[in-house]
Amino acid sequence: MTIVSAPYEINVDDVFVDLRPVFSVPLYLKAEGLNLAGSVKLKAALEMVLAAERDGLLSPGDVLVESSSGNLGVALSMIAANRGYGFLCVTDSRCNPASRRLMEAFGARVLVISRPDKERGLLGARLDYVQRLCDFDSRYVWLNQYTNPRNWLAHYRNTGPAIAAQFPELDVLFVGAGTTGTLMGCARYFRERERPVRIVAVDSIGSVSFGGPALTRYIPGLGAGVRPQLLDDSLVDDVVMVPERETLERCHTMARAGFLFGGSTGTVVSGALRWLADHPGSEHLTAVALSPDQGDRYLDSLYDPAWIEEHFGTEGGWPAAAPRPADVRPQLVASTS
Repeated sequence: MTIVSAPYEINVDDVFVDLRPVFSVPLYLKAEGLNLAGSVKLKAALEMVLAAERDGLLSPGDVLVESSSGNLGVALSMIAANRGYGFLCVTDSRCNPASRRLMEAFGARVLVISRPDKERGLLGARLDYVQRLCDFDSRYVWLNQYTNPRNWLAHYRNTGPAIAAQFPELDVLFVGAGTTGTLMGCARYFRERERPVRIVAVDSIGSVSFGGPALTRYIPGLGAGVRPQLLDDSLVDDVVMVPERETLERCHTMARAGFLFGGSTGTVVSGALRWLADHPGSEHLTAVALSPDQGDRYLDSLYDPAWIEEHFGTEGGWPAAAPRPADVRPQLVASTS
């Protein structure tokens, strides 16, 4: 019997999905969303909050504030509710409606930024707002996932060792790049081990993290409009950039196999498949990709035919929009009784 006293104690960290039956490629997917926060961001959120408490930066009555596209905001909302803090999430219009509702259910406030900074996009505008808020009111405490070393340290201490324990012969690890906390933590952990592991970063086209041009992106999670301060390029062996349309295709392919994952996961899987296809002999490698999130929060976006049609058109092979209620006709079923 397992008995917990805090919601973040419910966390399954040793489940890997074999994607060979889905994509006919030897690739294992580490499911990081099997916790009550629903994503890998729970690790960083908890590490940052506990460190702030130990350092005396958080006191009763304080209000946490953070810029987040969704997943970290949900994790901090849950932790703040459990530990007695207020929480304000500063996000933008790309944040999934389900994520906003989850944060509000935990008692958090959600502020949506709609006007991007001319040079640094929506993320830059979010960061500027948080900074001004903290300068104006000392009650607000900004953990700042974009610069906080506890972000990557959580994965150096937990995610990397968990992968190594299950795959001691690991050859290549695929990690999505957002704040790059997960990427840097895993990269540092495996750099210190005797067995070499190739670290491949996966990012969305339109993100500026690895020097590409800033372009419009619709799927929250991975990617950034401002280069992450945590990123150390010397710890990354390869970078794969993925178009968002391909993210959609991978998500829907996995859903048709019964695995409902989020947009960040679809991007990482797509990047891994691209890299493996470009490297002869990859079928003999032990390859693992990190799945940051589950798909239930994307039902109003990635898995909504109307949303897909609005942003990506209708030629993707995903399900067509459902008929309106007036178009549905009842069907008569003969009774055998």
